[in-house]
Amino acid sequence: MSAERPVRVLLVEDNEVYRDALAFLLARRDDVQLVGAVSTGGDAAAACDELEADVVVIDYRLPDVNGDEAAKAVRVRCPAASVVFLSASVGEDEQAAARGSGWDLVLKSDGVDVLVDAILIAPRRIRA
Repeated sequence: MSAERPVRVLLVEDNEVYRDALAFLLARRDDVQLVGAVSTGGDAAAACDELEADVVVIDYRLPDVNGDEAAKAVRVRCPAASVVFLSASVGEDEQAAARGSGWDLVLKSDGVDVLVDAILIAPRRIRA
């Protein structure tokens, strides 16, 4: 990945209002490019593969599967992509998934700058 090219991001978020707001904020950045958004974890891996995302931002609490399951599917189908977990609150499951995978976990309340920082370093992180 060239340093000049923005990081290609796929957003996996079931809350339409939050997803649209985050898409709007990410679109204003030069260092990231939102290539797509899906509302279920079951759609994450195929969308990552189709859209050639560098980083998949996955809400940990999704209606169909949890973020860890979605991330594992992404890793199989789209092995070059990295993941950043996103959550409204951090429980033991979220912490364990992040620790076990080597991927970052960002709280929604942390704001878009913290999320973008995690997105930008995600492709360089060594995964478990």
